[in-house]
Amino acid sequence: MFYKAKTLKGYKLHSLDGDIGKVEEFYFDDQHWTIRYLVVDTGNWLTGRLVLISPYALVAVNKEEQFITVNLTKKQIEDSPSLDSDKPVSRQFEEKYYGYYGWPLYWDGPFMWGSYPSYPYIVRDPEIWKRSSQDEKKWDPNLRSTHAVMGHHIQATDGDIGHVEDFVIDDETWAIRYLIINTQNWWPGKKVLISPQWIESIDWYDSTVFINLSCEAIKQSPEYTEESQLTRDYETGLHRHYDRQGYWVDESAAKKHSL
Repeated sequence: MFYKAKTLKGYKLHSLDGDIGKVEEFYFDDQHWTIRYLVVDTGNWLTGRLVLISPYALVAVNKEEQFITVNLTKKQIEDSPSLDSDKPVSRQFEEKYYGYYGWPLYWDGPFMWGSYPSYPYIVRDPEIWKRSSQDEKKWDPNLRSTHAVMGHHIQATDGDIGHVEDFVIDDETWAIRYLIINTQNWWPGKKVLISPQWIESIDWYDSTVFINLSCEAIKQSPEYTEESQLTRDYETGLHRHYDRQGYWVDESAAKKHSL
């Protein structure tokens, strides 16, 4: 199911033995555009440190009651590697964090969640972790904050078209499927979706996202509204408009190749 990042913000997190706080924001990598951590507001429980929860620990999202089930105990979270709230997430911290929980490193393979044959889904079976060989195509993740990237300008091939308003997250893979672009400064009232796969480059210092699409093509694209249903038909129409192959085709082909 698809969820907007702003919608998930504030969802409670239910651990195996009680609530641990609420979703504050998300950290994602800028290569696969996949959520790597939920940032947790723990209230007065664990003050002075940043609590991160990997999608490896997420069981299910409950839309009706607005909570996410986490397959960890409060003690496990409390004893996990500590990260100061004013420091960035380093590779050293991530290695300690993943080592503590015993999860495979997501950057140890070319796919969204490493090198496992269930791509693009997260493998939670330790027996499969043991059988999987280490892939040579490791990569260096750079983590970004959804909160920080909201507001970034979107630059088409022939002009500025708006800014990032939100992110559409797939809770089966925890991939960011789309950026919601608000074009109110260009043509009032319309919002559109842009896939991360269509991004050409990003100037993080200038807060600008460059896409290889024209203003006119974006203007004629299917409109996204709060009532829009992100069905496969809608997605197919969106990708057809831009003459781009759907991510589901790429992922299906990659999975067959990895088997």
